[in-house]
Amino acid sequence: MSQWEQLLSLRKQGDKHKRLRHEQDETRLGFEVDYDRIVFSSAFRSLQDKTQVIPLSETDFVHTRLTHSLEVSVVGRSLGREVGKALIKKYPDLETHHGYKINDFGAIVAAASIAHDIGNPPFGHSGENALSDYFKHGKGKRFQPEINSQAYQDLCTFEGNANGFKLLTETKNGTIGGLRLSYATLAAFTKYPKASLPYKPTKNVEDKKYGFFQDEENFFHEVAQEVGLEPVKNAGAKRYHRHPLAFLVEAADDICYTIIDFEDGINLGLIPEELALEYLSKIISKRILPEKYAELKTTQNRIAYLRSLAIGELISEAVSIFMENEEAILAGEFHTDLLSQSKYTAQIKDIIEVSVERIYKSQEVMDKEIAGYKILTSMLHDFTSAIENKLSGNETNFDDLVINNFLSHLDFEDMSTEKWLMEVTSYIAAMTDSEALRTYKKLNGNNL
Repeated sequence: MSQWEQLLSLRKQGDKHKRLRHEQDETRLGFEVDYDRIVFSSAFRSLQDKTQVIPLSETDFVHTRLTHSLEVSVVGRSLGREVGKALIKKYPDLETHHGYKINDFGAIVAAASIAHDIGNPPFGHSGENALSDYFKHGKGKRFQPEINSQAYQDLCTFEGNANGFKLLTETKNGTIGGLRLSYATLAAFTKYPKASLPYKPTKNVEDKKYGFFQDEENFFHEVAQEVGLEPVKNAGAKRYHRHPLAFLVEAADDICYTIIDFEDGINLGLIPEELALEYLSKIISKRILPEKYAELKTTQNRIAYLRSLAIGELISEAVSIFMENEEAILAGEFHTDLLSQSKYTAQIKDIIEVSVERIYKSQEVMDKEIAGYKILTSMLHDFTSAIENKLSGNETNFDDLVINNFLSHLDFEDMSTEKWLMEVTSYIAAMTDSEALRTYKKLNGNNL
């Protein structure tokens, strides 16, 4: 079996027989089924009301996690197809012997890309920090003696990527394996193929975060072995080198948030329009048609034109970098994101710095992040206290009301402490921004 054939495994959880590419229905390929299942999932729908840039924004055109994820999947599909075209030219047996097509690569990257933010909690990255801080610095520290070190680390460094893997794969309502996605898609989705412990940070991009919680660890090992991910030497069995297509998922996300968050900032009036041409000029210099740009009458149209050119150029750049380093990537010897090797690194850095200062640190964003932090930590405390008191026989009437109104779906009496703590935390993380706000108001008597 060739390395790429194994990496492109169509296997799904519960399969008894190997799925062969040349036996696939060309009208609805297995990797395309992955995309469809993600789109129809409740976890994906919740992204329509989750923060991308500005929490609870009242401006219609600002991106949510949903529109961002759709755009990342479009860029990811293009990246995958371009790389697939080059790989099939380099390894013709993939097509002639095994039946793989250019579009297979695009379908895998698109599916992994559209799911890339599916595990993120409400209120953006401040939501992750709020959930983590409750256990690391807040009242949740009381649970540390009751649970094992990895479960506690999972909670103290709550990770949207790991929660995404949980949402995609957990058995729910009797369905084994959750959405039952192809193992190639699950591996490409996992940008950080490691557990939270042992905590051994390095400068390698795949070590920035972790990709699965304790409960999903055994299943991730099964995925990794099926697609042939290489374990990192001297790191034990909890750490792997990335699936090569994970670099394309990461690049799609990097391209979109760099360019499109910048576009949002300009359309919101947080960044002057003249900075757009100044910062994007070197990226788009080979593509821009000055006469077409001059004909565009509105800021929104001019910025949209520049954005489309910049995304097109960065897609070409990322594909070139991937193929130049393909053998090192396969060998687990490539340890940076693709765009950090780009000739446009300086321009990308400048754009991100402006976005950080003008958008992410704007007063509106910080005010709403503070509110979001308070909402999530307060809710987490009410929920965990209610279950804790119920299990010890010391529940109050309020605890019973909380459980009956919000937590009746959890069979926490049959769960270990680490299990129900993670289920409660993941339940809160699955909420939309508005749902979290409504729940907080109910819990505090402000929603009558």
